[in-house]
Amino acid sequence: MGADAVVGIDIDYETVGKDGSMLMVSVSGTAVKTRR
Repeated sequence: MGADAVVGIDIDYETVGKDGSMLMVSVSGTAVKTRR
């Protein structure tokens, strides 16, 4: 991608499995290219 930073992060999680023994984590964000 060539991004220099990630902004606007969103983290979601949910327990899954028969007895909630697993944790599913999803993370998304916006990759940006900075000027130097």
